[in-house]
Amino acid sequence: MAVAYFSRSRKRIVPKGVLLFMFVFFIVCGLISLSCAARPPKASRQKLQVHKHLKRLNKSPVKTIQSPDGDMIDCVHISHQPAFDHPFLKDHKIQMRPNYHPEGLYDENKVNTESKERQNTINQLWHVNGMCPEDTIPIRRTKEDDVLRASSVKRYGKKKHTSIPVPRSIPKSADPDLVNESGHQHAIAYVEGDKFYGAKATMNVWEPKIQQPNEFSLSQIWILGGSFGEDLNSIEAGWQVSPDLYGDNNTRLFTYWTSDAYQATGCYNLLCSGFIQINNNIAMGASISPVSAYRNSQYDISILVWKDQKEGNWWMQFGNGYVLGYWPSFLFSYLADSATMIEWGGEVVNSEPDGQHTSTQMGSGRFPEEGFGKASYFRNIQVVDKENNLKAPKDIGTFTEQSNCYDVQTGSNSDWGHYFYYGGPGKNPNCH
Repeated sequence: MAVAYFSRSRKRIVPKGVLLFMFVFFIVCGLISLSCAARPPKASRQKLQVHKHLKRLNKSPVKTIQSPDGDMIDCVHISHQPAFDHPFLKDHKIQMRPNYHPEGLYDENKVNTESKERQNTINQLWHVNGMCPEDTIPIRRTKEDDVLRASSVKRYGKKKHTSIPVPRSIPKSADPDLVNESGHQHAIAYVEGDKFYGAKATMNVWEPKIQQPNEFSLSQIWILGGSFGEDLNSIEAGWQVSPDLYGDNNTRLFTYWTSDAYQATGCYNLLCSGFIQINNNIAMGASISPVSAYRNSQYDISILVWKDQKEGNWWMQFGNGYVLGYWPSFLFSYLADSATMIEWGGEVVNSEPDGQHTSTQMGSGRFPEEGFGKASYFRNIQVVDKENNLKAPKDIGTFTEQSNCYDVQTGSNSDWGHYFYYGGPGKNPNCH
């Protein structure tokens, strides 16, 4: 008898939870693959970031001037400058002149004729090919290479956190990272222990040799407020050679500001919103020409920074007649009132190439004892008091981390008032 066998296939029941998981899994995978397909590679992302940043910085010019050193100087309408990207400055009415100038102890017109002629011959290189029209300001155009040299787009145009000369009189409670000064060396004169409303100095201009592209050499005035911790306020102005920032070894006029010890706020020149420029003759970050030569002609510049106590803004003047503009008081906490320390002098970055001290020069690259025509100097150093008078500073201190590398020597006479010579060659048999 034939027996028939019937086989019934059994249905497999997949639990609902597994189905849901598989559904979500495939959706997520699809989104990831879409996102990966849409996401450009890292190099392209960086390029996009850089171009976005350049668009923010480089405003549409009324006119462009090609400088002999390769810079492009854009003449931008005064109301379109980078300062007005700041949310607090959207409805700001530009102050076209300070309410007051400080009353001076030293009248530059009384300085001997030779010094006056020397100073008046200093120009910026771009002037050779034209000037910016009224109601515009000159802005050095930022190039893609400039931004790419920085450690990141965010850090472009900013100093490192350890850029503050901290004299030994500062209490040990100050931020140890700042006091340690890793990588930065100074030779400065300073005053403290009072309320200061500005400072002035005349300094000769050099073209120090820089050993490594990531190092710089500068000479400047520091207007400082607050503790030497993470709340430090600083306004700075002077001349510098910085291959990293500018892409060459030219000597350039610069300014800097920060309200949090160089962490997030502030920048060089007009590379962020903050400083409001009103002058159409001088470009921040542009080359200064000519410069001083060893045992030859000496060229110097005067810089004055002072507080307009009526409006609260900090103003800057270059030379005898160029009022450049101002830092609005709201940018600062401590400097909204006054400064507690003024410093004048030089700073270099010592990256210790090959484990030895850098041979990057400070000032002329000569030690102070070589004197006029050889060493670099600051003369007629003054401070502004509460009554808006320029006065000779009292109790001037000096500070340098390694006097065998860079040094400072002060003096005073009737022609130069309070002055000092400073600088040095860096690496030498006594500095290694």
